[in-house]
Amino acid sequence: MVIEINNQALKSSQVSESAAANLVIDESAAGQRIDNFLLKVLKGVPKSHVYRILRSGEVRVNKKRIDADFRLNLEDVVRVPPIRVSAAAQSAPEKAVQSKFDDAVIYEDDAILVINKPAGFAVHGGSGVSRGVIEQLRLERPHAKFLELVHRLDRDTSGVLMLAKKRSALVALHEAIRNNHIDKRYIMMVHGHWQEKKKHVILDLQKYVTNEGERRVNVVTDLEKDKHHESQVSETIFYLSKNIGDFSLLEAKLITGRTHQLRVQLAHLGFPILGDDKYGNFALNKSLMKQGLKRMFLHSSETNIRHPLTGDKLKLSAPLPVELTSFIKKVESSIE
Repeated sequence: MVIEINNQALKSSQVSESAAANLVIDESAAGQRIDNFLLKVLKGVPKSHVYRILRSGEVRVNKKRIDADFRLNLEDVVRVPPIRVSAAAQSAPEKAVQSKFDDAVIYEDDAILVINKPAGFAVHGGSGVSRGVIEQLRLERPHAKFLELVHRLDRDTSGVLMLAKKRSALVALHEAIRNNHIDKRYIMMVHGHWQEKKKHVILDLQKYVTNEGERRVNVVTDLEKDKHHESQVSETIFYLSKNIGDFSLLEAKLITGRTHQLRVQLAHLGFPILGDDKYGNFALNKSLMKQGLKRMFLHSSETNIRHPLTGDKLKLSAPLPVELTSFIKKVESSIE
């Protein structure tokens, strides 16, 4: 994360109690708030103490006092005062973290990491999820200087998930997403007989909160737009792969990447994704579970990008999971 000027290793178990440490900020820490930076490098030090040394002015950036919300810049020099870490924190052995995603790596170099995320894993913790993909990977890679999600996938969506190992890569990929320079493809099976080979869908989506406190998204017309909640344009191109009985297998090319975009658009069009527990056909989903479909049939199958640092073209592919291919075969055999 940083380059040590005075050659004192700044680890939670080796923080100097007699001399200050001077740290030079590299690109992995540039842009972070000083309080978050200190909490990360001073592992084992109570949060209250970190904020106390900030308030007292013992922490300096380029020899100047700063507030807790100060954002670090490349090559800033941070003075960290002598820190006493409790004996318990120093002696606590690190528990080995069992790897969950080693076999899921699609592509990795010093700038990006791409995995084939299994269904059932949230990409980050929160809302009852203590540890998501990003938290798990950070635990598995304790020496990683920088690791951040480039984008998100819903918990029950599988497939290509990109992470950045350098801040410069993250910034470049976010810019590519904003400028629609990333080609993302999804495969889904829906209820209904889709007829058009290619369908371009543009709908306004608006977020809202249910009475139970759950976040949802719905399609709104100009007349329905809530002045207190801004809507966003969502755009997708759908392609028909094949019809299978009462179902249709589709491929989608994302033009925008709104929350629950594919799920909401398809439900609105009358073709809910199989297994969708928020916008789908709940009675049908219950029946499909007995047939072996115990997850949502939505998979991020392919992402085409230019490498954020080298500019090389990358085709990142994740094959359809076994549970989904098995379901297709089961449906096909039932109608023969």
